[in-house]
Amino acid sequence: MYRIGCDVGGTNTDAVLLDISRLSSSSKGVLATHKTTTTPNVTDGIRTAIEKVLVKSGVDRDEVINVAIGTTHFVNAVVEGDARRLDRVACVRLCGPYTRSIPPFSDYPYALREIVEGPCFHLDGGLEVDGREIKPLSPDQVRETADAIYSAGIRAVAIVGVFSALDHEGIHEERCRQLMLKSYPDLLIVTSNTIGGPGLLVRENATILNAAILRFAGRTIRGFRRAMHELALTCPLFLTQNDGTLIEASAAAKLPIKTFASGPTNSLMGAAFLQGHGTLQDLRDKQVLVVDIGGTTTDICALLPSGFPRKAASSVEIGGVRTAFSMPEVYSIGLGGGTRVRADDRGEVTIGPDSVGHNLVQDALVFGGETLTTSDIMVAAGVARIGDAEKVTALSRELVAAAVAGIKRTLEKAIDKMKVSASPAFVLLVGGGSVVFPPDMIMEHIKPIHHDSANAVGAAIAKIAGEIDVVEILAGRDEDQILEDAKQKAIAAAVARGASEKDVTIAELSKIPLQYVNNKATRLLVKAVGCLKTRPDSSQIVDSQSIDLDIMETDTSSAEAKPGSPRKLETASMAQPSLEIDLSSYRPKVHSGVWYVSAIDVEFCALGCGILGTGGGGSSHNVMLYVLDIIRTQGEGAIRVMSPDALNDDDICVFGSGYGAPSVSDERLQSGEEIPATVDELNKLLGHKSFQGIVAVEIGGGNGIVTFPTSARFSVPVIDCDLMGRAYPTAEHCTPYVYGHPVMPVAMADAKGNVSIVVRAENNTKLEGMLRTTCVELGNAVGVTGKPLDGRVIKEFAIPNTLSQAWFLGRAVHLARRNKIDFIEAIGDVTPVKLLYTGKIVDVSRDVSRGYTVGKCTIAPVLTDELRGGVRHETTKGSRNLIITFQNEYLIAYLEEAEPEQKREVLCVVPDLISILGSNGEALGSPDLRYGLQVKVIGMPAHPLWTATEQALRIGGPEFFKLDVPWRPLGEYQKPKSVIDVYNETT
Repeated sequence: MYRIGCDVGGTNTDAVLLDISRLSSSSKGVLATHKTTTTPNVTDGIRTAIEKVLVKSGVDRDEVINVAIGTTHFVNAVVEGDARRLDRVACVRLCGPYTRSIPPFSDYPYALREIVEGPCFHLDGGLEVDGREIKPLSPDQVRETADAIYSAGIRAVAIVGVFSALDHEGIHEERCRQLMLKSYPDLLIVTSNTIGGPGLLVRENATILNAAILRFAGRTIRGFRRAMHELALTCPLFLTQNDGTLIEASAAAKLPIKTFASGPTNSLMGAAFLQGHGTLQDLRDKQVLVVDIGGTTTDICALLPSGFPRKAASSVEIGGVRTAFSMPEVYSIGLGGGTRVRADDRGEVTIGPDSVGHNLVQDALVFGGETLTTSDIMVAAGVARIGDAEKVTALSRELVAAAVAGIKRTLEKAIDKMKVSASPAFVLLVGGGSVVFPPDMIMEHIKPIHHDSANAVGAAIAKIAGEIDVVEILAGRDEDQILEDAKQKAIAAAVARGASEKDVTIAELSKIPLQYVNNKATRLLVKAVGCLKTRPDSSQIVDSQSIDLDIMETDTSSAEAKPGSPRKLETASMAQPSLEIDLSSYRPKVHSGVWYVSAIDVEFCALGCGILGTGGGGSSHNVMLYVLDIIRTQGEGAIRVMSPDALNDDDICVFGSGYGAPSVSDERLQSGEEIPATVDELNKLLGHKSFQGIVAVEIGGGNGIVTFPTSARFSVPVIDCDLMGRAYPTAEHCTPYVYGHPVMPVAMADAKGNVSIVVRAENNTKLEGMLRTTCVELGNAVGVTGKPLDGRVIKEFAIPNTLSQAWFLGRAVHLARRNKIDFIEAIGDVTPVKLLYTGKIVDVSRDVSRGYTVGKCTIAPVLTDELRGGVRHETTKGSRNLIITFQNEYLIAYLEEAEPEQKREVLCVVPDLISILGSNGEALGSPDLRYGLQVKVIGMPAHPLWTATEQALRIGGPEFFKLDVPWRPLGEYQKPKSVIDVYNETT
């Protein structure tokens, strides 16, 4: 019984043939391998590679039980923006009145959007977080939409229902799909519930990409089948998925997006198998990393004790588009066997990142070429034995030594980046370019047998998986039974896809509670994994005598060989306007004391609001997309900002914010009518005919810029201040209310026209309880407005210049990225900041039993990636972990006790600000915290309004959150600069 694995890389296509009865032997069952140059039409290279291993091994082709192919073919079509391989897609949202604030395709790069964007439709349907229908699906609407799509010449459709992960019976997305197919059977339709879990925009993006590539994927897979037919192979054909498991070819043709990251995963799985699972079990005290060095790049993946890859912890970008499907965490660098090496007149040596790639055997010095590569360096150093060593004897010792040191530094930095703690790393080294790995690297490493074919081996030994990703409402139900049912569904899915019933086991199980919900809505992710059946079902066998004529269709993917193939897409994105300008010379438009907000300003403010959000405030990225769409349609004069000092004492200022569970607002996006409705109703109640300004309740997260759309709607300015100077979890955490000014009446509204106004409550704590109860009834994501306040109160009790502070913070981080400087230092030039800790997240726990999320994040120390005098220096205090507790917002950061009786060392506590930043300076909200993320934790002093009085500290400090520690100032507060004062131009 034999299996064939094939992996298509950018340089080479590898194939291997395994005898599965000899997998435990010293040869690991490998009977034959072959490496051939990847062809423009990938099917030709696959056919050649498989033919060679069949001939070398001499096996009976009827005894081959399956072929598994890993390919980057589909993802390349997206990354390259090839209009010949991508279709225009119509997007259908089942959402009722919601989600209109952010249209589909909003965060697509310009060039890709131009290729794939089709018409968009908002239909009745979708679910609330508790399973109630937002609105019943309308068959008439669906049929009319299908007519419009078809008449526009569109054949690819993405259907996205709000909370489709709750739609277990397919009552909306699946019914919509069936209704459309009944009218037009040739439509290619993808439903989002087959793609990912909660988070509407990222799930929608992935669904659209999948729909765009469907036609090309079907054609390509038919080409693969045709190649098998020509090779007289009648066994089932599988493709490898992002997680290292197999998907049957017909299923892959429907979900090609699940194969996008199969290349690095194949190498990782192959390395684990070739080294042996027993070895992995013996290495539980070490971090096992797979370093796959090819001709052009090095891919580094972390291997879990289960033998599966560590997943990426956050959303993954494909071709500049944020998506939400599961992918392994891979760190890639421009270092391979063909990487160019250069030396300048001063003797400075640089390594890459460009490469001669598949031209190595023509261009490298050791092969008679004229280009100095890393392979030449390693041959000259006596490490590698390839080509003709005589051809590199003229290289100076100094050059070779400097280049080897540079290669070593590059690899050490990359490997250290993938570590999650200071514990030792064990490297499994694979790939054809592994000759460039210096033998004196400080970490333990080994080359497994057949290391240069690990990618093809990984495809050949891949298992079958069944996955369940649903949201279940656990309140009042038997949780154990619900979990067991989910496990059995995952097992059944694996068996249905070809796994042997005898050895299917649960490989992964995650329970992720949704925040601020009182029905215990919980996302369940369950994966079952089993070995492929040794005898396939008859439905999976390809009959070479009666093969479908469609399989014999001409493989038009050979069009890729034609001249004029598109280059890779530019990185310019609708969500990243800063990429198109010179940041150092950019000046915001400020005339006569009024700041006219541009798209660049919105991007800066969104990033800065994330930093000031201390983990809360909702998604600043989503609100940024909302605002950018307004600026694109209404122009840069639509939103303006003025200083609080410009307010008259009797001017009326209104407020507005999102309120509820971030997990709900990320899925059931705003309609855009919620906050304006609360403003209108409250002004009507209070008799205000007009108002002169809008103030953000909190500058943190999305709520920091959610006032911008209100500014455009009412044509009144946003005031450069807020009522918190950060984000806080309750409505009573606003400085004017702390100092005795009334918050009531408070209005709350959803997108359906429901408005609730609380006129009176015994205190602000009771008010919060009343608001929370109403919010749950309205679906847990609403707009809220408190009683308007006059200009005198705003000038005295609001936190000034915080919108400017967010702008300067965002600009500083962007400039730091552009200029390759430390972003903590850049932030320090804007506001007083203290670096509290550098580390990697190793544990996150969350509890929602009290109706809101309370959690704890543990961050472990990491080591620097620089060698100073041969000694590694730690970048944080001692070797103790940092603990951060949060109630949506981060409340306290302290070092874990080294001894049981030792008093914990508190580094920062509310009201001072704690922010967790990712490796690129982007702030992480508490919902984004995931195992394995490398982070820097900073603290910033709070405004004196929070620290000047006992009453303020009682509400905004540790006592309110039942933290048994006193507040000690982190540092001295400094009033933020004003964008208006710095850039004002008078006319």
